[in-house]
Amino acid sequence: MNRELLINILKNPWTINVIEIFFVFGIIMTTVAVLSLAERKICARIQYRIGPNRVGPFGLLQPLADGIKFIFKEDIIPDHVNKIFYVLAPAISIVPSLMTFAVIPFGPKTTFFGFLDTPVRLQIADLNVGIIYVFAIASLGVYGIVLGGWASNSKYSLMGGLRASAQMISYEISMGLSVMGIIMMAGSLSLADIVNDQGRYWYIFPQFLGFLIFLVSSFAETNRLPFDLPEADSELVAGYHTEYSSMKFAMFFMAEYSNMVTASAMIVSLYLGGWQGLPVGGWMGLPIVDRLWFMPIIWFCAKVGLLLFLFIWVRWSLPRFRYDQLMRLGWKVFLPLSILNILITGALIMWDVY
Repeated sequence: MNRELLINILKNPWTINVIEIFFVFGIIMTTVAVLSLAERKICARIQYRIGPNRVGPFGLLQPLADGIKFIFKEDIIPDHVNKIFYVLAPAISIVPSLMTFAVIPFGPKTTFFGFLDTPVRLQIADLNVGIIYVFAIASLGVYGIVLGGWASNSKYSLMGGLRASAQMISYEISMGLSVMGIIMMAGSLSLADIVNDQGRYWYIFPQFLGFLIFLVSSFAETNRLPFDLPEADSELVAGYHTEYSSMKFAMFFMAEYSNMVTASAMIVSLYLGGWQGLPVGGWMGLPIVDRLWFMPIIWFCAKVGLLLFLFIWVRWSLPRFRYDQLMRLGWKVFLPLSILNILITGALIMWDVY
């Protein structure tokens, strides 16, 4: 294929979108596989163990072995379940976790070193209501958990599904309100505009309170420790996926890690400058970096990687909350603080501080 034909193909916006969709999907699925290994390795180090080291050099092929194991495990469907919703629930969980990444920018517009005549955006879709889209789609993921818990006809699964729905309602309100300060400062709901506006300074500095609320709420939304009450093994066996096996269990597993990746990417885009480097004289003040189209992607991936490490680190360092503590934190602490953050941001904007 010569260069002219390739350029003509890439000029079609639909072609660019399809390429970006497959690229993002492949990166997320690869990251999910790597996270499954990283979780076990980091856990082992924290607990002074070795971790997986048998499959491949240093255990690096362990995710491949796990995937093959899930595929060939017996797919058991208990007689007492509601089969239609029981089968649909894992898919309903994983699809929203992948759809939310569509509006997250992972780089600026680029021509790939002049390969293209017109620059293309490194973002699947730049919606002018990107933040609303993310919250709307992300909130659908809990339906898979609730349906899985109800359709399993198990008291442990049902209790896990009810906990997940209550937890989502409690923390999604605080999470949404914590972002209002950023919307007020940027004057836009587009994630691309919000990232571009952080060329002066990252929003984590003026919105540190909102950042903490959003970060902790992300732990609760992804059902990670210390907020993993929907699948608390000491109380509910495995919660909403107690009755699941084989690839259906793996899909719940992948949905959790996909949500971690999306939550980390959202935090990076909203508070840590997105694909932009350190706000010191451009991208670390290095002129050569301005000419490298892939450097923003490296910055973005590095920040997301650090946040994913934080997700794993917190899981193996903090104990699980009691359920009443979980609800109290969401309604009596984070909700008032998120409203306070909006009032403070509005006052500072009115006084022309921002």
